Amino acid sequence: MHIETRRIMKYNSDIHHRRSIRLKGYDYSQAGIYYVTICTKDRECLFGNIINFDMELSTLGKIVEQEWHEILKRFPDVELDAFVIMPNHIHGIINVGATLVVALNRVVAQNNRAGARPAPTIGRIIGTFKSLCIRDWLGYVKENGLGTVGKLWQRNYYEHIIRNETELNKIREYIMTNPLNWESDENYTN
Repeated sequence: MHIETRRIMKYNSDIHHRRSIRLKGYDYSQAGIYYVTICTKDRECLFGNIINFDMELSTLGKIVEQEWHEILKRFPDVELDAFVIMPNHIHGIINVGATLVVALNRVVAQNNRAGARPAPTIGRIIGTFKSLCIRDWLGYVKENGLGTVGKLWQRNYYEHIIRNETELNKIREYIMTNPLNWESDENYTN
C-alpha cells in the first residue's frame, strides 16, 4: 500500500505572489466610510445586461440587490449609500459606524460599556453579503432544477477608504453613472 505524503507549506509572499490589497497599518475594526467593488469570478456577466444605458437585472442580479439591502438588518450600525449592480460587478458605499467627520479624522470613540458590540469590520460585512448571495442563488437553482453552478464571486473585493466629502461626492457620481459608461468600464466584457 502506497501512502502519499504531502508537504504542508505556509503562505510565503515570495513564492505565492499573493499581495494584500488592504491599506497597510489601517485598523479595519474602526469606524469608517468605504467604497467597495465586488466582482464575479472571472468577470463573468451574471447579474444582467446594460440595455439602453440601464441595467436590467437577471434573477441572480435581483438576489444580489435584495441581499445588499439586507445588510442593514444584519448589521444595524451600518448605513448604505450609493449602490449599483453592473453585469459582472457591484459598487457600493458602506458607512460602518461613522460620521464623515469621524471617518476623516480617524477618531474613534471607544465604548467601554459592558455588553456593547463593536462595529463590524468591512471584511465581515462583505463576507456575510457574499455568502448569503451564494446561499440564496443555490436555493433558487435547486428549487428550479437548473443543475450545477460554478463559483459566483472572485476571491476578494476592492475597497477604498473615503476621506473627505469631495471624494464621497465624486464616488457617488461615478456609481450612479456607471451604467452609462459600461463600454469604457475596466470590467467591461462582451
